Amino acid sequence: MRIPLKLNNSIFVEGKATEGQFMSSLQRDKVGTESMKGDFGKYSVVIIGPSQRFLSGISYFTLMLSNALANYANVSVVLFRNMLPKHLFPGWKRVGKGLTQYCYRGDIQTREVLDWYNPVTWVQGSKFAGKGDVIIFQWWTSSVAHMYLAIALLNIGRKPIIIEFHEIVDPLESGFILLRLYSRITGTLIRKFSKGYVVHSDADRMLISSHYGIDTTKVRVIPHGIYDQYRILDKNDAKKHLEIQESNVILFFGLLRPYKGVKFLIEAFEQLPSDLVNVTRLLIVGEAWEDQETYDRVKISPRISNITLINRYVGDDEVPYFFSVADILVIPYTRASQSGVAHIGMAYGIPIVASRVGGLEEGLGKYKGTRFVKPENTIELTKALELTLSEREEYDPPEELRWERIAEQWISLIDEVAPKR
Repeated sequence: MRIPLKLNNSIFVEGKATEGQFMSSLQRDKVGTESMKGDFGKYSVVIIGPSQRFLSGISYFTLMLSNALANYANVSVVLFRNMLPKHLFPGWKRVGKGLTQYCYRGDIQTREVLDWYNPVTWVQGSKFAGKGDVIIFQWWTSSVAHMYLAIALLNIGRKPIIIEFHEIVDPLESGFILLRLYSRITGTLIRKFSKGYVVHSDADRMLISSHYGIDTTKVRVIPHGIYDQYRILDKNDAKKHLEIQESNVILFFGLLRPYKGVKFLIEAFEQLPSDLVNVTRLLIVGEAWEDQETYDRVKISPRISNITLINRYVGDDEVPYFFSVADILVIPYTRASQSGVAHIGMAYGIPIVASRVGGLEEGLGKYKGTRFVKPENTIELTKALELTLSEREEYDPPEELRWERIAEQWISLIDEVAPKR
């Protein structure tokens, strides 16, 4: 049981996440629908990405994409079992905990086999990947680059590889010279074996072209699908569960990192009219990665009695409460390619206030509930919060961001790069 740590009238929830048996991806339940195409099985697709052991947004993305593509192709998945030394992972205390309720479809073959320290597992993963017509690498961190390189080398001239970029340059990795050098060398070699690339926005397409010298004609833009797997709860029930008394709830959700701009949200919240702040709660929910500043900033806030900071990773069973209770989701990033959190918000129909940065503007531009502000501009953010709270609107998620639409675009790309039978 977590013990709420009271700081004046503000609540800091700390401690371990719920203990539970790790749900292996090998424990699969049948979900989704049957094939929607007459030529089902035309292609065999192998997707390589993170397992639920090192749970992150990319773990969910890999699962959702795999399940969606399984309606159109024979899908198999190779997963990283140990991506890096456990204690180097910022969220190492939760590695292997059963924080997710979701798993791969029963008709998807999975192999959770890749270990950063064991070349034998790289060979095993490569053999499994080589059975597909196309191999898809999920790229979000250079920590797994040596394993991707090994698989690429063992598949030279055999099967086309597509790299899907979730992050062009990780902010943490770019701050260390050795990591930056390692990323540049391994990344360059891997890209030599790649047949194509996928990003989630035109902004990212231009970014990887300028950063890596990749021909833009080889880069396909396929949007990030919405995360619509969570239950939508009654708002009053969610408020009661979270013990929230205020009329309005402003939500920030996700890992706390410096580029997430939470300090600007706190400042903007403090600048709201007193009568509005008094009936509004700012919920900051997320595990702190290299962001002690947000924690410290809440402690000295003159509005601390209306701020709740939950500094831990939130499991699937809790996510519906926070999004069902929210009147606004705020994404105050100072830089971004995409935001998986935004795609949860869209599924809930919540108004979103977001910074106009990178691929975030394009990703949220199709959602009618988005109001954009300049990054790091607290005056503009305050006005946007006040205006959005006064409107009380709900919105439908964009149809083009449904996973069925995403899968159709992927199949079109696979049709272009896969060997002709």
